[in-house]
Amino acid sequence: MKNVKIGLIGFGTIGAGVVKILAENADVIRQRLGATLEVGKIADLDITTDRGVQVPKGVLTTDADAVLDDPEIEIIIELIGGYEPARSFVLKALQNGKHVVTANKALLAKHGEEIFSAADEKGLGIGFEAAVGGAIPIIRSIREAFSANRICTIEGIVNGTANYILSKMSDENCDFQTALQEAQEKGFAEADPTFDIEGIDSAHKIAILTRLAYGAPTNLDEITVQGITNITPEDIECAREFGYRIKLLAISKFDGNSIDVRVHPAMIRMDHPMANVNGVLNAIRVCDDLMEENILIGHGAGALPTGAAVVGDVMEIVRNSLIGKGTRVPAQSFQKTTPISLKSMDEIEAEYFLRFRVKDVPGVLAKISGILGNHSISIESMIQRGRDDNGKGVPLVMMIHRSAEKNVQDALIEIDRLDVVCEKSNLIRVEN
Repeated sequence: MKNVKIGLIGFGTIGAGVVKILAENADVIRQRLGATLEVGKIADLDITTDRGVQVPKGVLTTDADAVLDDPEIEIIIELIGGYEPARSFVLKALQNGKHVVTANKALLAKHGEEIFSAADEKGLGIGFEAAVGGAIPIIRSIREAFSANRICTIEGIVNGTANYILSKMSDENCDFQTALQEAQEKGFAEADPTFDIEGIDSAHKIAILTRLAYGAPTNLDEITVQGITNITPEDIECAREFGYRIKLLAISKFDGNSIDVRVHPAMIRMDHPMANVNGVLNAIRVCDDLMEENILIGHGAGALPTGAAVVGDVMEIVRNSLIGKGTRVPAQSFQKTTPISLKSMDEIEAEYFLRFRVKDVPGVLAKISGILGNHSISIESMIQRGRDDNGKGVPLVMMIHRSAEKNVQDALIEIDRLDVVCEKSNLIRVEN
C-alpha cells in the first residue's frame, strides 16, 4: 500500500484539526483511499505551544523551505492565510512539483489566476474546498455535480461570525456591539473582526464561487461590499414585522451578458430555508437551468469541519495520482476562463427597506414620499412609531416596490438633506 507524505505549513486551529483527523481517522482514510497518509513535516513560527495533538519528534520546524524542498513530500497544505508569504509558498510548492491544498480564500480571490495557471502548467492538482463554506462541499458540487448546468444565481450566508451576530440580535433583541462581544468571548469572532463584519471575507468567497460558476475571473475591487455594523435592533424588529429576517448575503447573478456580484445585508422572507440558518452555520443557494434550486447548509468554520474539507481534497489528489492523473477536473471548473463584465450597482433593481429618523412634526411623510415619487419610487408599506420624547427624532420605516438602485440612492441623498431628517438614512435590500 502506497504511503503518501504530506507537508503542512501553518499549525493553527485548522492545522491541528487536520493532524487530528489524519491520526484518529487513519483507518477509514486508508480503507477508502487504498493508501496511507503521513504528515512528513509541519512548519510554523510557533512550534512550542501545545495544540492538543501528538506530533512525532522531528516533524515540527520553523523553516517553511524545509517542507517545500523535501523531496519525499508530495502534497503541501497551506493554512497560514493572507496574501504573503502564502502566495510565495504556494507558487514554490507548485514549482517544486508538489500538489497543493489550501483553505486560503483571500489568496485565491486575489491571486487565483496566477496560482491556477501555475498548477495547470505543471499538471498538478490544487484543492481548495475549505476556502468557501468550510465543511459544505460547494466547490466540489459546482465543479462536478453541477458541471452540466448553466448556473444563474449563487446566494450565500458564508461568514459564520456575521451570521452569529445577526442571529443573536434577532433572537435576543440585543444591539450589534453586545452580540459582537459575545461572539468574541465564545471564539466565533477574531479580536479584530473587520474582515468578517465588513463583508470582506464574504467578498473573497463569492469571488471564488463566481469564477467556478461562470468561468469568469472576478476583480475583488469591483465587488460592492457592505458590512453589518449599521444594522440596529430597530431594523431587526421592523424586518420581523414585515415578515423578513436580515442576513449578510454574498450574491452572484449571471444574466448571460454581465455578472452582478455584491455583498451586503439583505432581508429574506422568514419562510425561506436560509432565513432559519442561524448561529455560525453557513448556507449556499445555487440556481440553474436544470434543477432550479439547491441549498447546501453546514458548518462553515471550525477545526474539524474545515479540517475534514482539507483532508477530503488531499484524498482526491491522491486518488488522481494513483491512477496516473495529476488532475482529473479543471481547478477552475472550466477548461478556460473568460472575462465577463461586472454589472454596476446603479444597474441593479430590487425591493428595498428604508429607515429614517425624522423630527416629530407635520408634513414629514409628505416631503419624503414626494422625493421618492419624483425618483419613480413607490411605497409598498410603512411603519411609524412613538413620539419624540428625547429630541432625537422618531423612526420611520418603509418597504418600497422594485426600483432601480440609482434612483433609490439619488433619492436618499436628497432626503438626507431635509431639515426634518435627524440622521443618515439606512437602506437594506430585499432578496426574494
